Amino acid sequence: MTTPPRIKITDLTQTDFANGVSFGDTGVYETLSGKAEISVDPADPSVSHAYDMALAGRDDDGHVSAQTDIWILRPKDPAKANGTILFEFVNRGNKRCLQFFNNGAPTNRPSSAADAGNGFLMRQGYTVVIAAWQGDVLPGDGRMTIKVPEATGNGTPLSARIKVEFICDTPGVTCLPLSGKTGTYSYPARSLDPAAARLQRRRYPHAQPETLGSDRWSFTQVLGNGGGLARGDVQGGEQALIPSASHIHLPEGFRPGWIYELTYEATRPLVFDMGFIAVRELIAFFKNDRSPANPLAAGGTLPKFAIAWGRSQSGRCIRDFIYRGFNADYAGRRVFDGMLPHISGAGKTMLNRFANLVVAASRQYEDNLNPADRFPFSYAMSRDHISGRKDAILKRPETDPLVIHTQTASEYWHRRGSLVHTDSRGNDLELPETVRYYYWASSQHWSDPTPAKPPLGICTNHQNIVSTVAFFRGTLLLMQKWLEGEAPPPSRYPKKADGTLVSFEEWRAAFPAIPGTLLPREPNLLPAVDYGPGFDEGAPAPADPAVDANRHYAVLVPATDADGNDRAGLLAPMVQVPLGTYTGWNLRGRGHGYGALHDFSGSYIPFPVSAEERALTGDPRPAILERFDTPQDYSDAIRRAAETLCAEGFYHPDDIEFATAMTLGFGAVNHLHDLST
Repeated sequence: MTTPPRIKITDLTQTDFANGVSFGDTGVYETLSGKAEISVDPADPSVSHAYDMALAGRDDDGHVSAQTDIWILRPKDPAKANGTILFEFVNRGNKRCLQFFNNGAPTNRPSSAADAGNGFLMRQGYTVVIAAWQGDVLPGDGRMTIKVPEATGNGTPLSARIKVEFICDTPGVTCLPLSGKTGTYSYPARSLDPAAARLQRRRYPHAQPETLGSDRWSFTQVLGNGGGLARGDVQGGEQALIPSASHIHLPEGFRPGWIYELTYEATRPLVFDMGFIAVRELIAFFKNDRSPANPLAAGGTLPKFAIAWGRSQSGRCIRDFIYRGFNADYAGRRVFDGMLPHISGAGKTMLNRFANLVVAASRQYEDNLNPADRFPFSYAMSRDHISGRKDAILKRPETDPLVIHTQTASEYWHRRGSLVHTDSRGNDLELPETVRYYYWASSQHWSDPTPAKPPLGICTNHQNIVSTVAFFRGTLLLMQKWLEGEAPPPSRYPKKADGTLVSFEEWRAAFPAIPGTLLPREPNLLPAVDYGPGFDEGAPAPADPAVDANRHYAVLVPATDADGNDRAGLLAPMVQVPLGTYTGWNLRGRGHGYGALHDFSGSYIPFPVSAEERALTGDPRPAILERFDTPQDYSDAIRRAAETLCAEGFYHPDDIEFATAMTLGFGAVNHLHDLST
């Protein structure tokens, strides 16, 4: 027998969005901002699979509660809504759906016409709902936050020995919160004695670590900017040192690019699963409750569908939400009808005790042993050749949603993305009929929705500048039509069977020999890691898990053409009509872990401009002037590519003009002046 959750929405304020501007046939939109409290009976069977519910702090009546920020953007006239909730699983508390679906200004406080961008979501009639799920995000900068209970043992704070990692890419940093991020909750140290902890640093992930003595650092927070004495002014630029269980102070400063690891006894873990429970019950409430307490019941018509969208960290969150059975509410009803995880790679979240949810998933250089990538990786049922287990992300057909999974080239190089559609040995898998997977070829993890010059930063190559933002709109419309009965086009991704998904060695042999270009040594591999007994049940990961370097999961990468661009998948206009080589990998520059893969970055390696330049440098790739006679030729080719994508259903019709203008703003701006001379 199930016990219905208690849901109470408070402090709701209502405001016309963008000063009452009208969005096409939908008209004016309004925002609702407030709080929601969700309380559940910890003994209810519907939460029995949640981690640490038995240890969660309880209300006076024995319930476990969470309080989350909520933000709703909806048509002011309920009759104009299209009947679908678009729910954003926020990334580290930050609202991003208007930025990526509408090309709006990036902000956590959207309110203006500029924030609305092109108005796409509003013109389509979506009701946007955002609530927090990540329990360790701290308030500030307009972030969405949720308060979840602490896990305790008979009222006593729990503790465990954990390891945290710090990498600073700028000089002069001497103090950091233990979480590594100012806006993220830090697990306090049980003891302020540095001798009870261990601080080490290393140049590369597998280099021999150097231990820094306890006399060189402390659990201390630094307040103020200092430097007063150096200027002869004792009062100007003061600095104060305050003992703190949540900060580390290294007076000599953290060396840029070096990996620092602190192992210490941490306390006061949070019950993160209450974030998932709060989301599922809140969306179920919005879809099913007809009482005046439901702000989406106005007009007498409840939303018919709910679609969830999340990117990167929150894309992994979506996969975990499905896998662990949270897409069924307390009554066993399907919560989200469709889900759109983007750039999640093959990972999930790790809501186990003492997790740091803001930390990005394991990369080759950073957070190398972050346990985000754990079997199962695919939506399809498969067998783990290392453990012998059989499992899948989708295994509850009564409540599993339709899924459109999208990712970029960076996920193959940095995030073991091939395992989404292969078994653990690298053999092709047949994805379920309820899944579509579209690979945005030759693009990188982060794509700026607005034109910008390609940055270099601390990498050896400029950042990949392929524009993929129009795919967001197409993907959402494909899901909408799917929910209404029209199946989307078949999946598009590289496969081993047709030679478009290959080993690193095969990729290396076929990639063009571009002069002066340093190539990766390998993608981010995935060895078997033992995180200790009980880890999958939510227990804390050990500070020093065991790595079996002799046992690996297969990590394959997309095959490239003669230009070095990917052959298979969805090719954005800039990839179909390239002005350079666009990759999913980029390498750290000197002084910053030289030669290692950088974060989630991709590369943009421009083609030579002329045949003379190509001959002089020995570049095997045809020059721009050998590809296009005039700037108009380039522009026309981009337009044709966009028109084809629109005809196939991957672009909205408005994006034909947008893609042409956007592409000129991104890549061609660097070269078109040469084409006209």
